[in-house]
Amino acid sequence: MRPFNDKVLADLHWDDIRRALAARTRTEPGHDRAIARPFCVSRDEVVRALARSEELARLLRDEGEGLPLGDVRDVRPLLDHAAKGGVLESGDLLLSAACLRALTRLRDFVESRRERLPLSWEKAESMLGDLGLARAIERSFDASGQLVDEASPTLGTLRQRVRGLTRSIQARLDSLLHDPAFTPHLRESYYSLRNDRYVFPVLASSRSAVPGIVHNASQSGQTLFVEPSALVSIGNDLAIAQSMVAEEERRVLQELSLRLGARSADLARSIDAAAELDEWEAAARLALDLDANPPDIVAADAPFRLLGMRHPLLALKKREQVVANDLDFDRDARVLVISGPNAGGKTVTLTGLGLCALMLRAGLAIPAERGSSLPLFTGVESAVGDDQDIDRDLSTFSAHLRALSDIGEVVGEGTLVLIDEMAADTDPREGAALALAVLEDFSRRGARVVITTHLEELKALGMTQPGFVNARVGFDRDRLSPTYRLKFGEAGSSSAIDIARRMGLSEAICQRAQEALDARKGPLGQALDALDRARREQAEAQRKLDAKRREIEAAIAELKAAHALVQQKARDVELEERARVVRELEKARGEVREVIRALQKAPNPRAAGQAREVIDKALEKEAKKLDFKRIEAALPQAEQAPRGNKAREGQRVQVPGMGEAVVVAVEGEELVLSLGPLKLRRSACEVIPLAGKSPKKSSFPGGAPREKRLDKVRAGQLENADTRLDLRGMRVDDALRLAESFLDRCFGEGQTRACIVHGHGTGALRQALADYLTASPYVRAFRHGDEREGGRGVTIVEING
Repeated sequence: MRPFNDKVLADLHWDDIRRALAARTRTEPGHDRAIARPFCVSRDEVVRALARSEELARLLRDEGEGLPLGDVRDVRPLLDHAAKGGVLESGDLLLSAACLRALTRLRDFVESRRERLPLSWEKAESMLGDLGLARAIERSFDASGQLVDEASPTLGTLRQRVRGLTRSIQARLDSLLHDPAFTPHLRESYYSLRNDRYVFPVLASSRSAVPGIVHNASQSGQTLFVEPSALVSIGNDLAIAQSMVAEEERRVLQELSLRLGARSADLARSIDAAAELDEWEAAARLALDLDANPPDIVAADAPFRLLGMRHPLLALKKREQVVANDLDFDRDARVLVISGPNAGGKTVTLTGLGLCALMLRAGLAIPAERGSSLPLFTGVESAVGDDQDIDRDLSTFSAHLRALSDIGEVVGEGTLVLIDEMAADTDPREGAALALAVLEDFSRRGARVVITTHLEELKALGMTQPGFVNARVGFDRDRLSPTYRLKFGEAGSSSAIDIARRMGLSEAICQRAQEALDARKGPLGQALDALDRARREQAEAQRKLDAKRREIEAAIAELKAAHALVQQKARDVELEERARVVRELEKARGEVREVIRALQKAPNPRAAGQAREVIDKALEKEAKKLDFKRIEAALPQAEQAPRGNKAREGQRVQVPGMGEAVVVAVEGEELVLSLGPLKLRRSACEVIPLAGKSPKKSSFPGGAPREKRLDKVRAGQLENADTRLDLRGMRVDDALRLAESFLDRCFGEGQTRACIVHGHGTGALRQALADYLTASPYVRAFRHGDEREGGRGVTIVEING
């Protein structure tokens, strides 16, 4: 890979990408690395860089925050100074201690996530912090950055002597200020420090009255600052003590500096590693801000496709407003010719592709969707912008030719060439001929070329030359504005007159320009206009078709809703009818029970049984009066069995006026039905067969035996004998209903004795059953079973006869 020249980087504004990357770093060393980020040499290096940024992007997405890089400072110059024997000041030592802690914290953070951050851990594993040294430094200073007395065993003692001498001097000074013989010689009653010595402002006229050392005088000479002789000796002692404190403080600072300097090489490497991690995370943050993804890296001559590509710099400035475009190069495509209106996005597409190529070379994700692919170009060359230079006697066209000549010297396999407005500043025919020759040469030498143009001759190459592909940026003629959408396989009109209208040029001028253009337009221009008109007509037809399709879909949805409403109303009618019949039957059954109770008081149970049979026949007669056809019509068609099907055992049927039942047995034209706890007989023509079998019984642990027993009881198949009922495992409400049905049947059959098995359990079922039997009109007496009959787990019932 050859280095990218400065002109290409300037044309594509590569430094703006580097600055955007550096702005997302959080340390000074990381910022320095990002602003000078180099390009990767090998494919493996690119793949690894992309994997590192994607690893940290996942961390940012999942945890909402990144690496703990706070307090990582570039203290490498301080470490180098300490390693050479220099003494660091307190602020520098504390800054270094904070950095030591930050390095340790960063390493621990990555280590705790090394399964998720394996690449980051490879870098962080070598980092060395020194918490012991950091604590030693921090313990030596107070919050204001001053050495504490405990920084060394000697320092505290020396400072204590200084404080004692200072108190003694101040006591003497206060004594002199209150001495009536002394104060008349003072200009004012105070003392101050001059050259670290305590002095009084003595009148110059009283100099002989105050013996001592003159340390200073006022500008007028009328006031002398005198250290009284009585304080000279103790002042000397204080000065000596203070110098000893300063010497000890310097020794402590030197000791801490030496300890830090001894680790300087390891700590400098750790700071370098932290800077790399910071740069990697900045690449991840940039990818997230750009909604960027790593593309698949393909060979230089392979097809490649960028899905939803956006210009990186535009995406950073106005993320939501940037139009994304697909850029497609098949294997045979060598030159992409982009045409269309001015300010329509041609140059944006061109430079966007170039920046994506540079970003991939730098190991950065590109602003395109996943599934995109891009070669790892060995070189990117550009001729973008106006390079005219009066000093070098270069016009716009000659500067353009110079740029093409420079590109021709280095172009080859794996080169991406970007040329904006090729051969635009000369005679169109000659410029087009020259451009064709240059493009053929670049293509033959293996380069991939993207150009923008307004020349019709170059647009024609996409239709006539192998390896040339046309693409256009769209223009909305209704709004007189570009759409910025890129369409492959089509050449676009420049729409200069339309844009002139948009920019406010008078309609008369624009109309005259259109007439002149139509008169001079060649066959290719006319073909392009016809193609543009055909596209607009097709778009209008498609719009009308879409509108009609939406109308049809809305009508279908409305019909479906109406059909569902009809079905729901039918179900409501059926349910209402069923509820009415059930209420009437329950009312009749209540009346039956009342009659039975009245007859039992006669007492003539046999007569009661006969009365019950008469009433049951009357109820059955009433049930037959129900409108059978209406109830059948109310049932959803999907629930009804096919007409003509005969009922069979296990089939679900609808009993008009009573609800859904299950066929227990088929006896000729008569069916034996199970309807809840009831056992019925109905003619086959009196029921409506339903689709599907009866629901499966529960299969959860402990549920099957109870359900089986319940089914047998509901069907009238009692365990052991017709006078034995087993209620074990049932809920109280279910058990009492079955007991009532059981006793009713036994009474109707003339049985005089029955056995009800309820088990021992908690006794709740036994007690509830006893309460029921006490009030039952069927029961003459009842008792617990003896040991042979089952003990307290059964109840023996004597039935009224």
